[in-house]
Amino acid sequence: MGGRSAPAVLPPSLRVWLGLIAALAALVVVVLGVLYADAGQPGRVDSRIWAAVEGVGPLWRRVALATDFLGEPVGAATLVVATVTGCLMLRRPRAAVLVVAGVGISVVIATLLKHLVGRTIHGDDNLSYPSGHTAFLTALAFAVALLVTGRFGLGRTAGTSLVLAAALVAGAAMGWAQVALGAHYATDVLGGWCTALAVIPATAWLVDRTADRLGDRTADAGRRERR
Repeated sequence: MGGRSAPAVLPPSLRVWLGLIAALAALVVVVLGVLYADAGQPGRVDSRIWAAVEGVGPLWRRVALATDFLGEPVGAATLVVATVTGCLMLRRPRAAVLVVAGVGISVVIATLLKHLVGRTIHGDDNLSYPSGHTAFLTALAFAVALLVTGRFGLGRTAGTSLVLAAALVAGAAMGWAQVALGAHYATDVLGGWCTALAVIPATAWLVDRTADRLGDRTADAGRRERR
């Protein structure tokens, strides 16, 4: 994972702001989960958004299906492998760990929440809240943006703006596809987006903390051997 010599995956200048955003996002996930627990119908906001985006033409439907594919097992695995390879080529092992762990945890939590909340769409067998596809792509974009922020040494304002913009674009693209295809309600998409916003900063902090501890232990062991 790399010791203290490896660049932090969560830049110190962003820790406070992203920590606050993560806490707020987690609150939104909980509130929406309580509001829509065991529901099987769209809410008022869901219905309005659904009416606005449903019935897309053949071209936009193909775009939606292509975007949806990125969240399916084959598409998701391809994106993760390509991103991890890029992180390792750039000598950013912590970023590679974040991509695997952060994205994986986001999807696992989204899946567990689906069973816990019990919201359904198009029948009792289709659990919908939160959107795992949206959580996946948002988490991946968030992790990549953190890598870019650290590599180019962006400050708090620029770094936070980049990270949030990347997460917003990825979440909006996948969220639109899910609603347009009728796979999720808009509030499911919001829940998936906020799941990633809550998970990635916490995971990045844990990756840095674990890597630093391992680096300190390795350094201490080396000093003892030289005595």
